[in-house]
Amino acid sequence: MKTALVTGAGGFIGRNLCTHLERREDVRLICIDIDNTKEELTAAVKKADFIFHLAGVNRPKDISEFERGNRGLTEELIELLSLSDKKVPILISSSIQAGLDNPYGKSKLGAEEAIREYAKASSAPVFIFRLPNVFGKWCRPNYNSVIATWCYNTTHGLPIQINDPSTELHLVYIDDVAEAFLAALDGVKYPDETGFCYVSRTFKVTLGKIAAMLESFLESRKTLVIPSLDDDFARALYATWLSYLPEEEFGYPLAMKRDDRGWLAEFIKSQSFGQIFVSKTKPGITRGNHWHHTKVEKFLVVEGQALIRFRKIDDDKILEYPVSGDELRVIDIPVGYTHSITNIGSSELVTLFWADEVFNPTAPDTYYLEVECGKA
Repeated sequence: MKTALVTGAGGFIGRNLCTHLERREDVRLICIDIDNTKEELTAAVKKADFIFHLAGVNRPKDISEFERGNRGLTEELIELLSLSDKKVPILISSSIQAGLDNPYGKSKLGAEEAIREYAKASSAPVFIFRLPNVFGKWCRPNYNSVIATWCYNTTHGLPIQINDPSTELHLVYIDDVAEAFLAALDGVKYPDETGFCYVSRTFKVTLGKIAAMLESFLESRKTLVIPSLDDDFARALYATWLSYLPEEEFGYPLAMKRDDRGWLAEFIKSQSFGQIFVSKTKPGITRGNHWHHTKVEKFLVVEGQALIRFRKIDDDKILEYPVSGDELRVIDIPVGYTHSITNIGSSELVTLFWADEVFNPTAPDTYYLEVECGKA
């Protein structure tokens, strides 16, 4: 059992890291944040077997706070370790700005230097992560993250501002950061050629592309067309965007097309995997009686009893597949077969349908033909 101390535990990175650490049965977690006292920090250091030093200052009211909150706080932490005569591994979250000539970068560089001096004096392992722009859930909007601000604005009906859409951001996802930090806790080190530790997966994306993706996420709640999520950045950004939805806006309505048979509603559409829709059908009612040249579908009855019938369009033979919500069974709908689904139960029938393409009213690839009729 290791005791892990996290400074800056209430911040964006700290909060996410702590949720990962809390799930580990081999870790005892101590969280320290800005509200804790010097005495509480001292007591925590004495208990720590590993320190995640994430506390720091990046948006001060006065520029002098950079030095006190970054280098100064790091030196204070090291002094506490020296007083307790402990050689504890330390991981520090630095920034790529530590290589820049500005007050924030200089203060982060100073913190790095203090950590290196501690490593020389104590021979304790240290892990210095120069992180690029980190994004993910729980990052504060209107602070120092354009993605957090834009996610908040697009989910709250506010405009976003882009000065130069071609500007490229170097980004890293919060869960990848947490994974790399946990690996350090377990003794794994990923130093680059400069000696700094790194997160293995990063992204370089322009502001224009990010803005377009966020707008497409918002639009998808109206059109039901989910943007492509076939790459890691898109999935991470979509997860991040959803985390900024107002709590009263988690749900959104679907258009239900009602008639004497029951109702049908489209659920999700995608240019890459087609679309999913759901229907409720009254007892004795039949849907379908059509066929497709190329479009393929899958039917899944989730409630009620149904009979799915097929007939090859140039044959008289009828195939029957009884299905029930009591025993889920997916039925593939091959091309060239006219098909129908009939509610043969005494209660309403609920069915999920999947088609491999989004319905196009100008080219529906859907041709009416009764299953029970003779040859076409």
